Amino acid sequence: MEEKSLRTHFALVTGASSGIGYAFARELGKHGYNLLIVSNEEAIHDKAAELKQTYPNIEVESLVLDLGRQDSARQLYTYTQKQGMEIEVLVNNAGVYHDRDILDDSEGFTSLILNLHVYTPAMLCWLYGQEMRERKKGYMLNVCSVTSKIAVQRLGTYSSTKAFLNNFTRSLHIELKPFGVHVTNVSPGAVDTGLYSIRPWMTQAGKCLGMVVSPETLARRGLNAMFRGTYKVTVPAVFWHILTALIQFIPTGLLRCVRRWGWF
Repeated sequence: MEEKSLRTHFALVTGASSGIGYAFARELGKHGYNLLIVSNEEAIHDKAAELKQTYPNIEVESLVLDLGRQDSARQLYTYTQKQGMEIEVLVNNAGVYHDRDILDDSEGFTSLILNLHVYTPAMLCWLYGQEMRERKKGYMLNVCSVTSKIAVQRLGTYSSTKAFLNNFTRSLHIELKPFGVHVTNVSPGAVDTGLYSIRPWMTQAGKCLGMVVSPETLARRGLNAMFRGTYKVTVPAVFWHILTALIQFIPTGLLRCVRRWGWF
């Protein structure tokens, strides 16, 4: 009976077919959690096979699902219910990054980023949070961003959606802490995932200076903070705390001038 009960306990990681999400899945596998990894890419099945080979003593399930649709959270929840999976850890990692003016984005992309960063993670927290509160045990980690405090051009939609997730996570942390449920915000700065299209030597220099971290470092620090019950962790910390604090003091008029003169 005990063995069957343990098999039902899963960690759910979204956007786990590469980069940060896959690093979260690997780190949770080290902690002995059975895994359900989700992505809109078929490559998620290959990643599941890799994880099974690395951690033969856990179960690894993979699911292809487009989390950019408004019905996806309910679909995912229904799937885990039918499979008898008790989700003890929820990692909301799925997302997209862009560096464009708001009105230059397509309607489809705008809908996608709003769903991925706002609607789907909020609904997954709401659905699984109900069960965790009832069990008086559970963990939720939302991947936010240091840009949630930066309201500047070309990051308007991205930073604003991350700002929602930042505030949502803080509120949920306060709400669920008395029930033994830990909710954590991990806010990455620059992570070495190849996402930013910068030259390799610049990435290496950033890592040497502590401005850029590996996905593995981010996952380890984020999960350690979550298991401790910490509300928020910024990775890497010092540089990005200083930078975001300075940017908030830049006058809007100066930012308009920077744009007009073509400096950024």
